[in-house]
Amino acid sequence: MTGPDTTPFDTTPFDPAGDGAQMRFDGRMSYGDYLSLDAILSAQKPLSDAHDELLFIVQHQTSELWMKLALHELAAAKANIADGCLQPAFKLLTRTARIFEQLNSAWDVLRTMTPSDYTAFRTALGQSSGFQSYQYRAIEFMVGNKNPAMLRPHEHVPEVHAWLERIRRDTSLYDEAVRLLARTGFEISDAVRSRDVSQPYVADDSVRAAWTAVYRDPQRYWPFYELAEKLVDFEDYFRRWRFNHVTTVERVIGFKRGTGGTSGVTYLRRMLDVVLFPELWDLRADL
Repeated sequence: MTGPDTTPFDTTPFDPAGDGAQMRFDGRMSYGDYLSLDAILSAQKPLSDAHDELLFIVQHQTSELWMKLALHELAAAKANIADGCLQPAFKLLTRTARIFEQLNSAWDVLRTMTPSDYTAFRTALGQSSGFQSYQYRAIEFMVGNKNPAMLRPHEHVPEVHAWLERIRRDTSLYDEAVRLLARTGFEISDAVRSRDVSQPYVADDSVRAAWTAVYRDPQRYWPFYELAEKLVDFEDYFRRWRFNHVTTVERVIGFKRGTGGTSGVTYLRRMLDVVLFPELWDLRADL
């Protein structure tokens, strides 16, 4: 019977160069160079001495980065659906839903900030508000919530306003899905097929009937069945993001008006009633 292993640990400092790691970067691209970390990490500029202002800035900046990626994926998913290439679209929609899972998790960090913490720097925000996020507005327009009134906060930046207007006047993700249904033989009404895509989508009985047929015979219509579920999955995470936004704001400022002038929680609760893909939710009562 042998005793416990008493071999001493090797305490010699490890040099990654001995394993082939590149250790000198004069004239070579480094990790920081590739990611432009100097620009990113110098973009946090608190306007007060409050400890939690950095948390507030980082949470919103990282959310904007995730939204940039979401727009990239949604645009590609929409293009693939328009071309009838559903398998790549499924992957992109799944990724977008997971991006919103990350955005949802960010609220958990922000909710560690108490009303007292926020009050210490709130006046430094002036009239700035997440309500004015042009990337979030672009996401809403791209997925079909096309409220023309929401362009006005961006009129002071002509290139942003023009970009948002182009997205608003283009087909939405859901428009392309419904058009694909029509092209493959489902009976979609003329009102839907010729509608003004710059306006908010209105639920239609013919679209509901088409999706209901898909759900009643998923084996026959499997690609559309999977497309429908990918869209529902995305909207599920998107709704959770809105809900978490409401509860976070209520937890931190109660029913005060938002810094951007909205009614705060009351306004955000109204947004919870917006449904992006109405027939996909309504049909569940028919099955």
